[in-house]
Amino acid sequence: MKVYFFWVILFVSFLTADTEYKLEKLASGHGVIWGMVFIDDGKLLFTQREGKAGILSVDTRKTKMLKGLPKIRAKGQGGLLDVTLSPNFINDGWIYFTYVKEVGSEGATTLARAKLDHDRLEKWQDIIVTKSTSSQNIHFGSRIAFDKRGHLFLTIGDRGIRDNAQNLRNHAGTILRLNLDGSVPKDNPFVSNPTAQDEIYSYGHRNPQGIYYDNVTNRLWAIEHGPRGGDEINLIKKGHNYGWPVISYGTEYWNPLLPVGEGTHKKGMMQPQKVYIPSIAPSSLMIYNGNLFPRWKDKLFTGALVQKHINIIGIDNNGNLASEERIVENLGERIRCITQDKKGYIYFSTDSGDIFKLSPA
Repeated sequence: MKVYFFWVILFVSFLTADTEYKLEKLASGHGVIWGMVFIDDGKLLFTQREGKAGILSVDTRKTKMLKGLPKIRAKGQGGLLDVTLSPNFINDGWIYFTYVKEVGSEGATTLARAKLDHDRLEKWQDIIVTKSTSSQNIHFGSRIAFDKRGHLFLTIGDRGIRDNAQNLRNHAGTILRLNLDGSVPKDNPFVSNPTAQDEIYSYGHRNPQGIYYDNVTNRLWAIEHGPRGGDEINLIKKGHNYGWPVISYGTEYWNPLLPVGEGTHKKGMMQPQKVYIPSIAPSSLMIYNGNLFPRWKDKLFTGALVQKHINIIGIDNNGNLASEERIVENLGERIRCITQDKKGYIYFSTDSGDIFKLSPA
């Protein structure tokens, strides 16, 4: 009798998880869809890593490709990356992008902005070409977030050169904080340090590909790739060192028994809020604030590239990460970007060029 009851419980739990939402494919065949943002209720602007951008009409499911993009270095993990709207978009019309710019024979993570005129991007401005050049085509970051005080946060990977992340003379392996026009806030933590870049807000990061500012709690969250194991979710504090590559929970690719760095802890270096072992390979980050999925409200969402699912993490009142859930695992797709619309529907993109919509069942 006990065995029979056990199997009934398993079946009901599986059925509840599967029927909580329905999945619709809205678009396909668009390469690696790296970034997405709604420019109005029914139009989703997306970027393709290979250097293109388009607008998907959610209602008609028709796509319009955009003109006016600059020359983009689309090699390896680099290309046209994140996209998001200015917090004052209704008034100023700025759309912010990150992309890889050719600097000599190397690539640098670059923050830019432009305005949309029908199917063309106009007034393109490179706000900052970061000091992150490398011949290696990996670990560019890069995601954008805004706080409610007129600041922009930009993540940059270590560019495949580990020591970059502890060297404040360059931007690689850091999170930057800028004013919306690209100028440096006067209260940035290293503006009085002659051996550091003024734009740096935190450092010691490997390859952060997700960032989110929670305007309710005033917390800045970031998620980054570890090596073999050791992906991290971090609560970002001004001026703090997050340890890479001196401390890490991951191991070497060439020897899974050999830890990276000196260990997992060191005085003066921050501990992550959550570590993934094995790696899920995270990409993008958001907190769901809609009402269509009450159980997921105020939880962190991140895509998983290797483990191929959406990862949902609960946050308690003290900012501790209290629970974890995994959905859409049966889809078998690398989840690249997650966003939501004003109504509370959830959208995500995949590396095979698809855009999906999650609705309540």
